[in-house]
Amino acid sequence: MTPGPCIDVGGGRLQLLADRAACLPDQATLLVADAHIGKAHSFRRLGVPVPAGTTAEGLQRLGALVQATGVRRIVFLGDLLHAARGRSAAAVAAFEQWRRAHGDLEILLVRGNHDRHAGDPPASWQVQCVDEPHHLPGLPGLALAHHPQPLPGAYVLAGHVHPAVVLGGRAYQRLRLPCFHFGPQVGLLPAFGGFTGSHVLQPAPGDRVYVIAGDEVRPLNSRA
Repeated sequence: MTPGPCIDVGGGRLQLLADRAACLPDQATLLVADAHIGKAHSFRRLGVPVPAGTTAEGLQRLGALVQATGVRRIVFLGDLLHAARGRSAAAVAAFEQWRRAHGDLEILLVRGNHDRHAGDPPASWQVQCVDEPHHLPGLPGLALAHHPQPLPGAYVLAGHVHPAVVLGGRAYQRLRLPCFHFGPQVGLLPAFGGFTGSHVLQPAPGDRVYVIAGDEVRPLNSRA
């Protein structure tokens, strides 16, 4: 994994990662938004022919990030689970197996809108669940959330939106890429899940935007 750029947010140092996650290296914490475990299974149960294997692929990527960054904590910024009907026996067992291999990790979920419908993860996953916003010890100026709502006295890092940008000119030459988007009060992480879709944002003047291009994270504009 190629290390991405580091920026300062809310009094903390945040490293952006090309695998659609971010790291607070001084807190040994990995931030992951919108994993949406079980989404593909939910769609297949509704008769929509979507690819299988997204949960296994996501857990493999997550394990690689833990190894590469050396973190001791993962915070999911909402929507760890996609829906109650996505709790397939295979998905539950896959996460249980992954959790046993990473038993020394502290894992915390800041509940998102999908989590409220799906319910908290199984106890066997050993995930602590909290409501938004959440503050890590020693970082009072940084709030971790799912919904991108400003909070007085803190900079908010959130998910929910699945931010992306469109690059290129003519329609057939345009490229849609996930991104990190940092406004004056709220920063957005890209969706970690591989079957989540995205929402194209129009950056405002002064916003910092970093595009994920392959295995690199690149600033979109000169102010980023």
